[in-house]
Amino acid sequence: MDRTPLRRALALAAAPLAAALVLSGCSLKTEQAQQSAAASDAAPVAAPAAADVPSLAGKRVGIAAKDVVHDISRVFYDSVQARVEELGGEVIATQAEADDEKHITDVENLIAQKPDAIVIILGDATTLSATLDQVKAAGIPLFTIDFQTPAAINQVQSDNWQIGSTLARNLAEEIGGKGNVLVFNGFPGVAPCRIRYNELKLVLEDYPDIQIVQPELIEPYEGTVEFARSATNDILQRYPEGQLSAVWACWDIPEIGAAQAIDAAGRTDVKVFGVDADPGALELISDPDSSYTATVAQQGEAIGTASIDNVARYLGGQQADVPKTTYLEPRYIDKDNVDEVVSELGLTVGS
Repeated sequence: MDRTPLRRALALAAAPLAAALVLSGCSLKTEQAQQSAAASDAAPVAAPAAADVPSLAGKRVGIAAKDVVHDISRVFYDSVQARVEELGGEVIATQAEADDEKHITDVENLIAQKPDAIVIILGDATTLSATLDQVKAAGIPLFTIDFQTPAAINQVQSDNWQIGSTLARNLAEEIGGKGNVLVFNGFPGVAPCRIRYNELKLVLEDYPDIQIVQPELIEPYEGTVEFARSATNDILQRYPEGQLSAVWACWDIPEIGAAQAIDAAGRTDVKVFGVDADPGALELISDPDSSYTATVAQQGEAIGTASIDNVARYLGGQQADVPKTTYLEPRYIDKDNVDEVVSELGLTVGS
């Protein structure tokens, strides 16, 4: 079956639409029906033009990243710092090494230093809730990246509803609408993962012949590849040839381990789907013999830049120009378009 029209129709590459979304903060989800197959040939969206962005000279911006464990986190972390400095501001940067308690402490330490704004990159809304109240009580404007909270003046992210539904629809079509799917679901408290997982479940309501393997796997945040490789090996023993069709996760890192296990076992009946366009995932997708089938790329540098631009606008008296949420266009990547999208977005393939 030729699925090229489907892939094009579901591609996340409509630059004019995305540019409007970046400026207005309106949801990609409400506009999805307006995209056409021709949109997949458009250029990727960039952050808004910087000509109208005020200087950050004399301003200090606190950065609290949950981690720099995987590639997209590092890109967010580096790009926000680079943009603050480019706009003349001072950076106070912390990263919590994937430790929720350290993440809380980092934010509290930033509050004590009284920066002009704080940007939180990723995090668990439950564990950070009380700390966010402290930020508000201190009167410090809060901005977030890939972390949804009503406490934020602005949050910048990809449209995770569209990422989740697009990944799920392509997965369902790739396996012919039937089969067993192994799911890694270790981070329901992290908003992007929760949203992407909920979209998977929603899409699969229309595919009654697709079943999620129970119990779902709970991957750790560190040692993820090794865990996923071992866990997938165990599942392959339980589900021999023809009884497992796909593996899904809300991020690429566990899927790298899963694909390694599937490929080593010589299983050609199982397809792997993830998110983030991690270099290791892209290397496997580029291999025609690998089970790694697709991922979704976020525009990490543009997301970081857009967040700091919104900080600068807010601190520069342009509060009316700062939307509650800024969405940047993601890109669906599979074996058919991986070389093209890697080139367009300047992504890294392999370690």
